[in-house]
Amino acid sequence: MALVSVLKYEGDNKTFIWRHPNRDFNTGSELIVRESQEAIFMLNGEVLDTFGPGKHVLETENLPVIKTIMKTATFGRRVFTADLYFVNLTEQMAIRWGTDSKVSYLDPVYDFPLEIGACGEMSLSVLNSSKLLVRLVGAEKVLNQETLTKYFRGFLMTRAKSIIAQEIQNRNISIFEIDKYLSELSESIRQKLLDDFFDYGVDLNSFLITTVLKPDEDRNYIKFKDLYFRQKSDVMEAQLQQKLTLIEEQTKAQSTVMEAEAIARKRELEGYTYQQEKGFEVAKEVARNEAMGQFSNIGVGLGMLTGVGGEIGKTVGGVASQAIQGASAAVMTQEIPNVQKRFCMNCGQELPPMARFCEGCGTKVQSNDKCSCGYTFTNEARFCPMCGAKRGE
Repeated sequence: MALVSVLKYEGDNKTFIWRHPNRDFNTGSELIVRESQEAIFMLNGEVLDTFGPGKHVLETENLPVIKTIMKTATFGRRVFTADLYFVNLTEQMAIRWGTDSKVSYLDPVYDFPLEIGACGEMSLSVLNSSKLLVRLVGAEKVLNQETLTKYFRGFLMTRAKSIIAQEIQNRNISIFEIDKYLSELSESIRQKLLDDFFDYGVDLNSFLITTVLKPDEDRNYIKFKDLYFRQKSDVMEAQLQQKLTLIEEQTKAQSTVMEAEAIARKRELEGYTYQQEKGFEVAKEVARNEAMGQFSNIGVGLGMLTGVGGEIGKTVGGVASQAIQGASAAVMTQEIPNVQKRFCMNCGQELPPMARFCEGCGTKVQSNDKCSCGYTFTNEARFCPMCGAKRGE
């Protein structure tokens, strides 16, 4: 194969490692290594010399290991045979992964067996080029995303499925709430897979579970799913009712405040205070009792004033006094009916209207106003003027 004077990477962005098609090189050739790349010469599975980003002219000075196997060629140049690999160190994202079979476990909340699947994406980058070349590349010309995931598929599936089931149990996650914990589960799995990838010189930059495949046709799953959503519905309904009750109470409270403010504003505009308003109400009650002309009711009205002081007392005082005076005057000016005078049958002294005994001699007052003959006495006579019988016999 002809010697090449310029050596450079000719792979794509989804390639981790690309092997140059030539194996015979000579000094004086120009090696171009891009940013985030390494160039490595290998022979018989052993790493010879490594080059970082930049433009390098191959000379014996920068090929300390290779120069031991160089041969002299024409025109004073030296040649050697080796494998040249370009390693892409950039992080490669959106690499798909998925479980090849269902993950079996016991739901920690509802205690029934389940089988689920999972899939997602991960991102990888090369940490140790030499380790990756020695362990995986071999005689491969290209190590791209597809090839690398095939290498990792065995331990990835075994480890990932085991960790998923373990994390669900440890975190007590129900199958019906598992989607809320995908971020936590993803990071936990990533941490536990780091060492497995590191053994191959690869860094697991991210590991994401994007989808959990649920057993939608499993009868137990359907039964407990219905129970779960009915419970959630009841809880949401109770919370909604609680919020509505709170809103109603707040509305009533606000309405009361607005009403009180409106009444206060009305008093302010009309020029009186709350105390004066209460005084007017009490005075109105007293006036109503006055209109009924009952001293007992006035007494009740006065009883309402007991303990009332300050502005209310001042307001009501004059009104109550006027009401009492008016009621008293009405009673005093009422026409007293004519009452027939009574006299003692023994001593002839005039008797008070309700007297039962004479004040002068102590004789019991006779209350019989009719004689046995039917005559009605009109005075305090002791004998009937019609039949002469003694009064009361």
